[in-house]
Amino acid sequence: MQHVLFFDIDGTMLSTGGAGQRAMELALVEEFRIQFPFEGVLMAGRTDRGIADEIFARYALVDTPQERERFMLSYLDRLPQCLQTLPGVLLPGVSELLHQLHRDENVHLSLITGNYVEGAWIKLRHFGIDRFFETGGFGDHHAHRDDVARVAVETVRGHLNREVPDGSACVIGDTPADIQCARAIHARAVAVATGMYSLAELQPHKPDHLFADLSDTAAVARSLLQA
Repeated sequence: MQHVLFFDIDGTMLSTGGAGQRAMELALVEEFRIQFPFEGVLMAGRTDRGIADEIFARYALVDTPQERERFMLSYLDRLPQCLQTLPGVLLPGVSELLHQLHRDENVHLSLITGNYVEGAWIKLRHFGIDRFFETGGFGDHHAHRDDVARVAVETVRGHLNREVPDGSACVIGDTPADIQCARAIHARAVAVATGMYSLAELQPHKPDHLFADLSDTAAVARSLLQA
């Protein structure tokens, strides 16, 4: 049986040092003339579409497809420079784990992320881990991660030309939303406390496995590849 492993990006595999939020802030300040646009806006575990929905509603921006695209492109234009200037890092154990899983012909690595699709690839390329992934669900069109997860499963089905049986997939993430979206697609949930949520805050959401980080590659791999 081939294992399908869906990785979240921010807070799970890497920390951008706040580059994503900074790029969005610059886009809103410089292009839309909004000061302090993210005051009181929760970012962790949300999709870029959901964040944009809140911003457009909060500041009564003209909400058309053209303006949504202008916001997205303004953000994407600024993201590479923000990644260069802010102190981002790959999180502990990520490189080793991806190399090990990528060598296993019974593993398909995919993504479930709230990032816009191009934003996701910009981040992965910046940290040199884009080559491990071909498929995924992204945050361009859906405000809720459960819907992103369902799209990710459909994408993998098409790519592999087979079903993804219940229980055969696993979602690896750092927020309660990642655990919830795993349940939405009948996948196992592996939570890692490398984002803004601690072990104590993640535990009540009852992930199948919970790690402080991904540095114990052997133990994490065993949890991911359980039948």
